[in-house]
Amino acid sequence: MTDEQVFSAWLRDRSEPDWAAVVTHPFAAAISRGTAGMRRYLEQDFQFVDAFTALLGAAVAAADSFESRVAVGRFLGQTVADTERGYFHRALAAVGGDPAPPVLEPVTIEFRALMDEVRLSQDYPLILAVLCVAEWTYLGWATRIPAEGESFVHREWVELHSGPEFEAWVGFLRRELDRLGPGLDESGRARVLDVFRHATALERRFFDMAAG
Repeated sequence: MTDEQVFSAWLRDRSEPDWAAVVTHPFAAAISRGTAGMRRYLEQDFQFVDAFTALLGAAVAAADSFESRVAVGRFLGQTVADTERGYFHRALAAVGGDPAPPVLEPVTIEFRALMDEVRLSQDYPLILAVLCVAEWTYLGWATRIPAEGESFVHREWVELHSGPEFEAWVGFLRRELDRLGPGLDESGRARVLDVFRHATALERRFFDMAAG
């Protein structure tokens, strides 16, 4: 990492070509255009909600300042536990999704395991790495093509991952990494990079799975 690079940008750049593949993925573009078949995607994505909620809770516990805890806690309470949960219930009903848990795809199992691993580590930078990948990549594809679909299933999913509030949330996650990165030793930065890269590769594989 050069002195001119901020830590989050360095992590992203070192996660190519997977990062660009996620942001420009044909399935993500199809969501924005309202043409993606959403049932399999949403059934599998819904299986992350509990693990992701727990990961946000771990971020609250592991954060090194009150202000950081408040920012994560606010997002957890207002967005994940309320808006996003409600979306999943409505969207799965609209696409005929099975309310029972589906057979988990291998990438779903691996991604949940990564979330659980960093949650149990109670290592705030590692937790931030997974959160930042999950949110920043989605901001990337959701803002690349304006939502064109008429169905709320597509349109609201794009809107959940774009707009000023979501941009501010991603900005917070990036600033946290940028703040903490310079204080990590070489092995600490390497661990964060390894987790960041792993999460990015899993995001790519998840979209590949959804595209079928």
